Formats: sequence, structure tokens, C-alpha cells
Amino acid sequence: MIGTSEMTPAADHTAVGVAARSRFDGRHRLRLDPRAKLFLLLEANLLLFCHVNTRTEVLLTALFLLPLFLSGRIRSGVRFTLIYGALLALSLIEPPTEGRGAWLAIFPMIAVGIRMLLPCLITGAFAFTTTSPGEFTAALRRMHVPEAVIIPCIVVIRFFPTLREDYRHIRNAMALRGIPSGGGSPLRHPAQSLEYIIVPLLMNATVVAQDLSVAAMTKGLGNPGRHTSMTDIRIGIPDWAIMILCALPLILFLTGVL
Repeated sequence: MIGTSEMTPAADHTAVGVAARSRFDGRHRLRLDPRAKLFLLLEANLLLFCHVNTRTEVLLTALFLLPLFLSGRIRSGVRFTLIYGALLALSLIEPPTEGRGAWLAIFPMIAVGIRMLLPCLITGAFAFTTTSPGEFTAALRRMHVPEAVIIPCIVVIRFFPTLREDYRHIRNAMALRGIPSGGGSPLRHPAQSLEYIIVPLLMNATVVAQDLSVAAMTKGLGNPGRHTSMTDIRIGIPDWAIMILCALPLILFLTGVL
């Protein structure tokens, strides 16, 4: 019949190959499904409630850093690794509990608190810097999340990059006028930083939030009915491998093995 087409075995094999290669971009960087990234973020937050031991925490943090390196975020991965290593070394120090040096115990306490939050920051940075708003929208709709939740999430995802761009423009304008804005200038000149940086950012934040909300509604995100998406997402073997690998240490800890 005219107008019908059948997929041959060769074409089917080609489609499977394209789907498999889609997990890596042109630079052989790993691309995970947004749902797998949300799973890692949820597991990192569970660590705060499970209160795992140091050995399990170090192992899970190393596994959370692995997708960051595989996705090409080498600089961020190295930065988080150095920060976590420094916090781990500082938290393992045992200061004196008596005498004049007892006040030094506050530094390991602060290091432990920040170290426990670092897995959440690592997975959050990986999820929100390697995923476009369109991919997040498609993932949330695939998970049958209500539109009343999807729209605020997409607005928030677009809000912070826009605010960061405004901050960069403010610093460039200050540098053009010879006003110091980098380094330790916010600490040396707090009133100046409040006047030239904080106040413009706060005033612009309301305008940015309103513009992004209007843009989301203009694109039809709030329309009732079934929505389609040009972004094709699917959970593949790399996604399952990363999720199982990261979930295994937590399961072993909860069962008393690790």
C-alpha cells in the first residue's frame, strides 16, 4: 500500500545502535537519563537521614563523583574531590578536650557538618549542570508529576542561571567604572557590595521570576491535556548500572554488611 513503510532488520539494528550511542555525545561524555540523576540526588539526601558511617560515606561520595568525571565536568569533579578530602582530614583530627585548646574542637564539628552535605551538593551540581530544562520537563512528565509541580520546577531551574548571568553583568559594569568587585572586596567594603551588587540582584530577581513564569505560560506549559516533547529520554544500561552501583553500598550498610 502506498504511504506505508516497514523497518527492515538492518534499519532496526541501526536504530538500536543510535540509541546506544546516544548515551555518549561527540566527545564521548556520558549522558545519563534525568530520572537516574534524580535518583542519585534522592539517595544523597537519604544519607543525611540514615547517618551512615565514614567508610560508607566515602565510598558513596566517590561513586557520586564518578558520573561527574564521566560527563566531562573534570574541573568540578576535582574541586569537589579536594574539598571533600580536606573536610575529611579535618574531621578526623582529634583536638584536646580539656585546657586552652578545647575550643579547637569546633573546627572538626563544622567540617563534619559540611562534609555530610557535600554528597547532596555533588549530585545536585551534576544533575542541574548536565541536564537541560527540556529534558527535566520530559522526565517529570514521564514520571506523571502534576503540572502544578512541573512549572515551578522549570522556572526555578531557569532562574539561577539567569541570575548568575545578571551577576556577571553587574561585575563587568563595576569593573568598567573602576569599582572593585572581585576577591575579598565584599568583606573589605560590605556597604559598597550591598549597594552595587545585592540590591540590584534582589530588584532584578523579581523581574526575572515574573518573566520566566510568563515565558513558561506562553510556551503552553500550563495548558490542560497531554503534552508532547521533542526530547527523547529513555533509561538504558548505563543508567541502571550507575543507579545499582550507587545504591549497593547504602543497601549493604542498612543490612549491616558494610
